[in-house]
Amino acid sequence: MSTHVQLEIFEGPLDLLLHLIKKNEVSITDIPIAAITEQYLATLELMQSLNLDVAGEFLVMAATLIHIKSRMLLPAGADEPDEDEGIDPRDELVRRLLEYQRYKDAASVLEQREILTRDVFIRGGGSAEEAGPRGFREISIFELLGALKRVIERLPKDVFHEVTLEKITVREKMTLLLDKLHERGSLLFETLFEHVRTRMEIVVTFLAMLELVKVRAIRIVQEELGGPILIEAAAGMDEAAEQVALDEEQNGA
Repeated sequence: MSTHVQLEIFEGPLDLLLHLIKKNEVSITDIPIAAITEQYLATLELMQSLNLDVAGEFLVMAATLIHIKSRMLLPAGADEPDEDEGIDPRDELVRRLLEYQRYKDAASVLEQREILTRDVFIRGGGSAEEAGPRGFREISIFELLGALKRVIERLPKDVFHEVTLEKITVREKMTLLLDKLHERGSLLFETLFEHVRTRMEIVVTFLAMLELVKVRAIRIVQEELGGPILIEAAAGMDEAAEQVALDEEQNGA
């Protein structure tokens, strides 16, 4: 599959690390580097298997984590000059994470100030479709990858190989997802994969969903951290459907 996806919502390696730290409920200042490195590399592998456009900074962070892990496995002072004894190899990474977290929190506060205007109604205002769902939070790409991993893990373990006779395209899956949302308005993330039986179809379905997020045809939200993931129609959905249909027509010509 040659489809590559690069998203505006795509976050960087520090976002991934913060996500893993929050998921494992550990302190930034005391990172269990072995476990976090293993989970980071597993997420990176999944991203690459999906043909997501993984920036070089993700690979640099992977190398940094592996280096820190190797230093922590050595006896204290075994590879360091005397004046560096006692320095935690995680210190620089912790400093970067804490600094990034401060900027991220500040950005969140500024974003919330803008959201406050959604509760102000004026005569002749914009379309109601542009207002976000109340009580829901937007979720990160890494939370979506975690949900996708759980879907893949539910595939039958006794399948040793796949023979795919019917070609499945991202465009076709985009059209099917838009049709479902036209009928229902919203659906749960897991519902997308109810009748999917192969890893390839799971990947194509997931990429189709990300492409629709990219063109702002759908929103992916969650009521609370760890809760069900909801996919719903957004403003611009009809335009996206027309563009998908046009692309399919041109590609079929």
